Amino acid sequence: MTKQERAVRTRHSLIRSAAEAFERHGYVQAKLADISAGAGVSPGALHFHFENKAAMASTVEAAAGVSLRREAWLAQRPDMNALQRLTNISHALAARLRRDVVARAGFQLSYEVPRPTGHSLHQEWQLCVRQLLAEAADEDLLADRAGQAGAVAVIVAATTGFELLGREDPAWFSTAALTAFWQLFLPCLALPEVCRTLKPGGAPAAPRGVGARAGGARRS
Repeated sequence: MTKQERAVRTRHSLIRSAAEAFERHGYVQAKLADISAGAGVSPGALHFHFENKAAMASTVEAAAGVSLRREAWLAQRPDMNALQRLTNISHALAARLRRDVVARAGFQLSYEVPRPTGHSLHQEWQLCVRQLLAEAADEDLLADRAGQAGAVAVIVAATTGFELLGREDPAWFSTAALTAFWQLFLPCLALPEVCRTLKPGGAPAAPRGVGARAGGARRS
């Protein structure tokens, strides 16, 4: 293994160890000494890669954002309407959060760490929901176009609430729980003839590596 390969492996180990520490203890209580020990490296090696804890948190959140956006992209097909895309994305992001500690920690940090500029991951999710509901209105899918703002609030509150409750009880953030939410809410959101075509549990998306239309975010 080359020196560069070792450095990349060390950095990845530190990111994962940091994610585990942030998830377990929160940003404030997480300790750099524990992160370096969890990665099996010295404190000096940690500081070679990251200046401080804030830099580590920023990197974890950035890594989480990359993986969550990729999952959202893969969850879609060009022929899907906006409401099915939204449903699919919610399931894809939830699945990623359930299995990936870096994604979970990054999403958690987006609540804990204040930022003067830019969007946090949960704000990105809100923007994604708003954009897809606007597209659904343009596609004449909605039962009440005027109720878009309220629908955004309900979807964001429910899905992020499931994620939060799922930290203590995974059943809250299960595929079954999310499917049940969509089974209840889609009939309130979509025209009856549209609702009959939607799959609350998610529809098959493009195979991995096949292009799809881009959009917009338990235990390992």
